[in-house]
Order: sequence, then structure tokens, then C-alpha cells
Amino acid sequence: MEAKDTRDPMDGMGSADETPSEGESPEIEEKVRTALRTVTDPELGINIVDLGLVYDVEVEEGEAKVTMTLTSPGCPAGGQILGGAKDAAETVDGVEEAVVSLVWKPFWTPERIDPAVRAMMGF
Repeated sequence: MEAKDTRDPMDGMGSADETPSEGESPEIEEKVRTALRTVTDPELGINIVDLGLVYDVEVEEGEAKVTMTLTSPGCPAGGQILGGAKDAAETVDGVEEAVVSLVWKPFWTPERIDPAVRAMMGF
């Protein structure tokens, strides 16, 4: 049995109250999230999901829509991270194309890092 994540969607995870609309698959969305964990911020060495950079994942009719941010607008690895997110999402069965949208609101802060990872980092 797979555990369902109940964190706030703006923290990058789906809410238990969300009801998938027609054509969406929570299982595929979770697989995309898992694939996104293979993408790491090269400066911090932490995957983009645990880092709190991924705000939302939606999959509909073979298209994965990933909404994410970066740790700062001047992030030198931004292109690498965004490209890695697109490539990772497109490795998931059922995803034909991934569209990665970069947003700056809400702005990323260290509080968005997964609590267990934050504790390991000493935050």
C-alpha cells in the first residue's frame, strides 16, 4: 500500500483534499515526483523535491506540468536544474512531454526544505 503525502501543494506536495480531475493520475504524478528526486542542486547536493523547489506536479493526457522555483533568481545552475527536471519527468511511463514552469512566487526560503533534510543540514 502506497502512503499518500498530505503536505500543502505550495510546499511541492499534493494535498489529501485534492480530487484529481478527469484525465489526471495521482500515481503518475507521484512517479514524476520520484523521478524529480534524481535531479540535484549541484551547489547543495540535495534533490530538488527535498529542497522544496518543486511546488506542483500535474499530469494530464501524457503531459507533465512541473511548477518549480530556484533558490535564487541568479542561480548559476538554473538551466541545468530546469533541464534536468524536464528530462527526469519525461522518463516516466505515461509522460510524453514535460513542461517545466519557473515561478518566483512564493519565493523559496530554507523553510521549504524537507524537515528531515533540514535537520541533517543543521537548520
